[in-house]
Amino acid sequence: MFESFANWLVFDIFGLLTNSSIGSVVQFFIMDITKIFFMLMIIIYFMGLLRFYISPEKVRDYLQGKSKFVGQLMAIVLGAVTPFCSCSSIPLFLGFLRAGIPLRIVFTFLIASPMINEIAVIILIGIVGWKATLMFVASGSVIAFFGGILMEKMGVERHIFNYDEIKNAKLVTTSSMQNDKSWAVMHNYAIVEAKKIFSELWKWVIMGVGVGALFHGFFPQDWAQSLDGDNLLAVPMAVFAGVPLYSDEVGIIPLVEAMLLKGVAVGTTLAFMMSIAAISLPELLILKKVMHLKALALFTGIVAISIMLVGLLFNLVL
Repeated sequence: MFESFANWLVFDIFGLLTNSSIGSVVQFFIMDITKIFFMLMIIIYFMGLLRFYISPEKVRDYLQGKSKFVGQLMAIVLGAVTPFCSCSSIPLFLGFLRAGIPLRIVFTFLIASPMINEIAVIILIGIVGWKATLMFVASGSVIAFFGGILMEKMGVERHIFNYDEIKNAKLVTTSSMQNDKSWAVMHNYAIVEAKKIFSELWKWVIMGVGVGALFHGFFPQDWAQSLDGDNLLAVPMAVFAGVPLYSDEVGIIPLVEAMLLKGVAVGTTLAFMMSIAAISLPELLILKKVMHLKALALFTGIVAISIMLVGLLFNLVL
């Protein structure tokens, strides 16, 4: 549907040539913009209905008496259904610390939330298929699970500024709106959430689609294919290239699609995507305000090395 609309608008109405670079760029841009914006609004509305019931207090109360293993699994699920970028996950990260939730669970959420984005996952199915998408979700979950364990085992609480004060701080109580479970209140909450999240994401989506369209139309095919699965340096290069950038996974999807169409290996492409989502430079600068450099380096190293290993594995099996 979206491709047919873009083809009609660009080639029939605008009159651009189908075999021209400009035509290819404009067609890709319009197709992806309409597709992603359409899916974005629908998905974040329904996720808003789900998040209506979620708060740090409820998570803490649910986890009482349960094992850390169960807590980490819940953190991964919660991270998957909260469409946050790495930076916007941090307030909830601090909320969990204040709620007294164990550190491994908190860091599991911090890693999982930007990496396993439910909107991006749904869109990704249409680009790389079910198999690669399931592997992507599974690998992100494994990274988050063991990353949380490693952060706790390394005694990272010693390197979080005022950790005891944060943990013992009084939580903001759940709003009266969320105590009213009527459909009208839930619908209004979901609409407000959808508008808020969309207002935060739309510019990144446009930037991502624009870069992806330019990549799709002008990037040399031969150079892209040099980043295939046989090039062992391609994955580390992709991870290091992704860290300085900032976007959520939805915004980077168009570039991922363009890279795959040009012949860049799946593992290399997804490693690039995961590094942007999970360990962006803006996220690290914000985290620097709440933790020492040693903890920040440990967090970055664990996640980056894990992503590299996953990317190499993907290139090996896909």
